[in-house]
Amino acid sequence: MFKIKDNRAWLGVLPVVLIVSFSGVVPLMAVINYSVQDILDFNTRFFVGFQWYQETLQDPRFIEAFLRQVAFSLSVLLIEVPLGILIARGIPRDGWLTSVLLILLAIPLLIPWNVVGTIWQLFARSDIGLLGVTLNQMGFSFNYTVNPVDAWLTVLAMDVWHWTSLVALLTFAGLSSVPNAYYQAAKLDGASDWQVFRYIQLPRLRSVLIIAVLLRLIDSFMIYTETFVLTGGGPGNTTTFLSQHLATIAVGQFDLGPAAAFSVIYFLFTLLFCWIFYASITANHD
Repeated sequence: MFKIKDNRAWLGVLPVVLIVSFSGVVPLMAVINYSVQDILDFNTRFFVGFQWYQETLQDPRFIEAFLRQVAFSLSVLLIEVPLGILIARGIPRDGWLTSVLLILLAIPLLIPWNVVGTIWQLFARSDIGLLGVTLNQMGFSFNYTVNPVDAWLTVLAMDVWHWTSLVALLTFAGLSSVPNAYYQAAKLDGASDWQVFRYIQLPRLRSVLIIAVLLRLIDSFMIYTETFVLTGGGPGNTTTFLSQHLATIAVGQFDLGPAAAFSVIYFLFTLLFCWIFYASITANHD
């Protein structure tokens, strides 16, 4: 006796699929169309094929921004993921303190990106900022507006402050799903704290950490507003990432064809990196 499946529930998802298709796929197809044309004005355009793609991939500024972006994204993941796990493991599982800590962790995530840049712009100033003045009084010559290393570290610290909470909250949600019986059995067996994490908590966090890593990877590749407000991409091009370089071409120079090709390459690189991370994580698990 065959059981007939009722797929009417998919009708409830259909509006979402249509909206996403309209808001995501249609603009992407328009950008791809622009990327193979030389657009002089609204009515004048010429087909140039893959010329803009070739020029973009050979542009030293694009290569530098890409390498800078990769270094930043990898740094963010190497810091925020372990730090978020460490914070989540330190939060009590129940009680009033748990609620307070979760609310405090959520605060940075609620702040708009431009406000985050403004906060750190004031916080890190070498003349009046709490961080900048403190570091200079300690003997460090800190000035993120003129020193490339200081600018890089300030942007990195800003992102860690802003987004580590996301990893911590997701990890805490995953840890909350571990039954108490597991911990009781580990205690009876005399398992160390590392063994509890390695053999009990980490397997339960696999799906959560995949989501956290992908979210942070995608978002780090899209970083724009915070760095634009904080450093403006400087000093020089030290903190000019792919998104800001793209904005300069599209908005500053109004070169729609090259900007469209840049956008497509940008999208494909982001998609490729996400696939590599996801494939490596699932392959290691298997």
